Amino acid sequence: MASHRRSKQPSRARVTVLTATAAAAVALTSQAAQATPKQSKEEVKAKVDKLYHEAETATEKYDGAKERAKKLEKQVGDLQDKVARGQGELNDLRDDLGSVASAQYRSGGIDPSVQLFLSSDPDDYLDKASTLDQLSGQQVEALKKIQEKQRTLAQERKEATAKLKDLQETRKELGKKKKQIQGKLSEAQKLLNTLTEKERQQLAADEARASRDSEGRLGGGVPASGRAGAAFSAAQTKIGSPYVYGATGPSSFDCSGLTSWAYAQAGVSIPRTSQAQANAGTRIYSASQLKVGDLVLFYSDLSHIGLYAGNGQILHAPHTGANVRYESLNAMPFQFGVRV
Repeated sequence: MASHRRSKQPSRARVTVLTATAAAAVALTSQAAQATPKQSKEEVKAKVDKLYHEAETATEKYDGAKERAKKLEKQVGDLQDKVARGQGELNDLRDDLGSVASAQYRSGGIDPSVQLFLSSDPDDYLDKASTLDQLSGQQVEALKKIQEKQRTLAQERKEATAKLKDLQETRKELGKKKKQIQGKLSEAQKLLNTLTEKERQQLAADEARASRDSEGRLGGGVPASGRAGAAFSAAQTKIGSPYVYGATGPSSFDCSGLTSWAYAQAGVSIPRTSQAQANAGTRIYSASQLKVGDLVLFYSDLSHIGLYAGNGQILHAPHTGANVRYESLNAMPFQFGVRV
């Protein structure tokens, strides 16, 4: 017969220990919460600005990879077209020699040299000079053309394969940079979400006021040259357009997207990224010598660019969450200007 035992009740000492442990856990949680107080609006803004700059640095690298991918796509397409045309030309050469073989067959048999060609590749045969006397002058010339065409095709196929591999690697790089940018922007948004609605509205009002205040301080700059002035005038028409990473207009821009678009409207082609645009003209290291429409580079890695607007102001696409606007040249670490 099975025996029934009463379940053992926890001792008073055990209950006391468990209660004390739970109390300690609550106390530690409370202390941890107190150790990480809510960040102020100013602290959040400083961290968000830093994340935006990191995102923009990644954006310029993304733009560079995107530009490389575009060039590689064209190069691969051109090479593939070239290979296709070359294969067609090779087929025509083979057809011509095939006609000679048909005529020889009808007249009593195919020349052994032509048989060799029709079987596969004539390279090995042509390397044996002792057999050339078996061919007519016309056949020798035809086989040499075929040999040259085959070698050219092999080189073009090799080059196309290498370019295609480069394109695949560049596309992988694009994907990585895009994730990096999105990660920085997501982190910035999480920080902004820790603010109250009133604090977020204050930050938005500060952004709007930055544009209005700087506009009132324009004027007094050295007159721009024809094309720089035309580029600056074009950029002015985009004030208020949103910053979007990778965008080159006409309705949204990133920093180098705005400058390259503006100069394109003036009939001048400059590179896509801020780092490349830094070499698009003559460098101006003194801010006092800048003219309206000059490119202006910021940060040691040259990750931001705008157009000089005169009177110590620039016109630029600042960062995610902001629109194209005027801002003080001193708002970021100035490196140098570029006169295109």
